[in-house]
Amino acid sequence: MSSPSKRREMDLMKLMMGDYKVEMINDGMQEFYVQFHGPKDSPYQGGVWRIRVELPDAYPYKSPSIGFINKIYHPNVDEMSGSVCLDVINQTWSPMFDLVNVFEVFLPQLLLYPNPSDPLNGDAAALMMRDRAAYDQKVKEYCERYAKPEDAGAVPEEKSSDDELSEAEYASSDEEIAGKADP
Repeated sequence: MSSPSKRREMDLMKLMMGDYKVEMINDGMQEFYVQFHGPKDSPYQGGVWRIRVELPDAYPYKSPSIGFINKIYHPNVDEMSGSVCLDVINQTWSPMFDLVNVFEVFLPQLLLYPNPSDPLNGDAAALMMRDRAAYDQKVKEYCERYAKPEDAGAVPEEKSSDDELSEAEYASSDEEIAGKADP
């Protein structure tokens, strides 16, 4: 096993042991979702986001790719794609950092201290600079609408409830067919 893959495995285990809900996307350890909670004492408090993480082959020498799956209103996050404009992750990444740093330091700092002068969401940046109270209110509205705990895990939960409904529908139609075939 090469050094980068050992490091990937170790960082992922540290993240899981740090009480983060981690969901693997496929068999490898390169793509996964992490449940992220908005920092206390911020307009994002109470929000829960599903973050997609992709680790490049050269991780930890190259930075992970981070994106919000459910919507967030923030100057440095693209509202449509969820891409994060985060200097530490994108440009100043160092192999000394790990995934726990991303979720315990970098993302909370990004939400606590947005940088409206380098926006991916121009509307959020303009509103933040023009009227901070209105910006904070819009952040809270987005949290209530898009960042409830069920939103952060909505994809698998919806599938399982749909499967249960379809099984119930199939069971009832099977019974009707079976009932008609018996006499």
